[in-house]
Amino acid sequence: MPYSKVRRVASADFPTRWGHFRILGFEGVAEPGSASLKHVDGLVALTMGDLSAAPPLVRIHSQCLTGDVFHSLRCDCHDQLHMALGLIAKEGAGVLLYEEQEGRGIGLMAKLRAYELQDKGLDTIEANLKLGFRADYREFELPAEVLKALHIPAVRLITNNPEKVQALKDAGVQVVERVPAIIPAEPTFKRYLETKRNKMGHLIG
Repeated sequence: MPYSKVRRVASADFPTRWGHFRILGFEGVAEPGSASLKHVDGLVALTMGDLSAAPPLVRIHSQCLTGDVFHSLRCDCHDQLHMALGLIAKEGAGVLLYEEQEGRGIGLMAKLRAYELQDKGLDTIEANLKLGFRADYREFELPAEVLKALHIPAVRLITNNPEKVQALKDAGVQVVERVPAIIPAEPTFKRYLETKRNKMGHLIG
C-alpha cells in the first residue's frame, strides 16, 4: 500500500519488564485510491539502544488483542511478542514495530466470528474465506517506511513469515538475517501453526 507520507506523532520514555525502551507513534497517510480501508494507518515503535552501529534486531508484530492482552492459547502471538522483546533486550538494541492489523487485517469482531467457525472444525484460513475475506489482508509497507524514518537501512528480522522479508526488501530495506521466531507448540494452537506452515508458507518446524 503506498503512503503519501509517514509522520512521527509522539515519542516518550517507556520502561518495561524487559528493559528501557522509547515508545514512538507513527501515522502513515495512504495515497488517494489505495486499497486501505482507513485514510490514516497507525503504528507503534518500541526502540532500544544504538540502532546505527549495526543492523538491529527488528520484529514486525501485528496487533492481537486476544493473544497479546488476554494471553489466548488459540495462537502463538503473545509468545512471539514476548520472545521478540526478550531478544531485543538481551542484545541491548532493536525495534519492535506494532501494527494495527488485528486478525490478519479483518478486525477484531470478524476475527471472533472466525473463531466460532474454527470451533466447528474449520482452520484459520478456511474460516476467513467462509466469512468472505481473504486469508490475509496484512501489508508491511508502513513498517518499512517507519524503518526508513528511523534511518535504519538494514535489519535482522525476527520472523517466520517470508512475506515480511520480501516486503522489506521490495521497499528498499535490506534484511541481512532472518532470525527464526521459535515458539514451543501448545496443543491448543498446534493446528494453527500447521496451517500457517502448510497454507501460508511460514517457516515453522
